[in-house]
Amino acid sequence: MTQGVELTAEQLAGVLERAECLHDASAIEDALDRLGEQITAVMADNRPLVLGVMTGAIVPMGRLLNRLDFPLEIDYIHATRYHKTTTGRELVWLARPQTPLRDRHILIVDDILDEGHTFRGLIDECLEHGAASVHTAVLADKPNPARVPGLSADFVGLTVPERYVFGAGMDYKGYLRNVDAIYAADPADED
Repeated sequence: MTQGVELTAEQLAGVLERAECLHDASAIEDALDRLGEQITAVMADNRPLVLGVMTGAIVPMGRLLNRLDFPLEIDYIHATRYHKTTTGRELVWLARPQTPLRDRHILIVDDILDEGHTFRGLIDECLEHGAASVHTAVLADKPNPARVPGLSADFVGLTVPERYVFGAGMDYKGYLRNVDAIYAADPADED
């Protein structure tokens, strides 16, 4: 989403006040617990490399890691189609993982799966670099008719509607990632 937009504290408070709470803090905790259990059941014996997709994965990945009680390594990957705009275009690589991917079992963690073009590019990048397997986890899945055909996350915490959502890692114009709930912006605040 758009970042680098100057918004005052009052403007942001208004956005939050007008927004609809879709999933409160308790629902997020429950979703993270379920994600932890599901990921552990599938990946605990694989000594995976967990890749957080910057910047959205910072919050959900940080909260998920202490629910994964098995040996793992972490790194990050940063690619975007938005690059400070609200419309996607060609994938722009900002940082590739520093940890070698060859023969590793990878878990890509992100805040949300929407259209999936960036997600598809990240998966392909891992496979091209020789990953043994690639699994994906998102806190929120936003079913979208424009989604890359056949693409879905392996592990999904919550579902959100096709609206401008923020909180729990997802941003509102670069802000409000740290809000401990997931909100849908009022239509008047979506521009």
